[in-house]
Amino acid sequence: MTVRLLTWAERPDLAERGPPSNAVWPEYNLHGDVFDEWWGRLLEELPEYQFALYDESAGVVLAEAHTGPLSWNGDDATLPDGIDDALRRVIAARRAGRPCDTLCALAAEVSPGARQRGLARELLNGMRELADRYWLRRLIAPVRPSWKARYPLAAIERYVGWRRADGALLDPWMRLHERLGARVATPLPESMLISGTVAEWESWTGLALPESGDYVFPAGLAPLHVDREADRATYWEPNVWMIHPELA
Repeated sequence: MTVRLLTWAERPDLAERGPPSNAVWPEYNLHGDVFDEWWGRLLEELPEYQFALYDESAGVVLAEAHTGPLSWNGDDATLPDGIDDALRRVIAARRAGRPCDTLCALAAEVSPGARQRGLARELLNGMRELADRYWLRRLIAPVRPSWKARYPLAAIERYVGWRRADGALLDPWMRLHERLGARVATPLPESMLISGTVAEWESWTGLALPESGDYVFPAGLAPLHVDREADRATYWEPNVWMIHPELA
């Protein structure tokens, strides 16, 4: 198997051949308030920062990554407030023509049929390669911890410090970042906002939400707050900033 990293700028046709989003993400994750407005703009306006891992022998996209450049001074206190803020900063920097020094990871997607092949690691290595290609000093990632849904009531501030008996981070996705040299930085309890009507959330989760209150729901990383009187349900997805070593 020969796998190549190809950006959408190099191969625009690959943009339509990646893993279906609904096969990678829970349904509710496809309805972010900020992402609904800005995600399409990222893909259209920064194709050189979106890439596929392409199996040339089979002619298929095995995985894809979405990133964008922004400016960051290296101080954790000045990191974006979450992935929503990072996405807005990336688009704003491109439109203003501002110089950037940091690549921000925004999504990593592996086709369900191609998992367990080490492609998640290859996506992270590909991000570093892309940062180097565009003379960006840093790679940062507002990581969505893959096991946080097992512990939705645990505060993200505590969860990101949990480690196994061997000292490695408990969370597999965070652990892979750490193995590639990243450090755990700022926990983000309110990283991505997803709100909708009660009916919309019932459809996204498959749950009845009969009264106002907080609900744990399938694949949710934190509780969902439901306000029946306002016909509104609100969820803040938690993430954590992981900072990779500066590029030489």
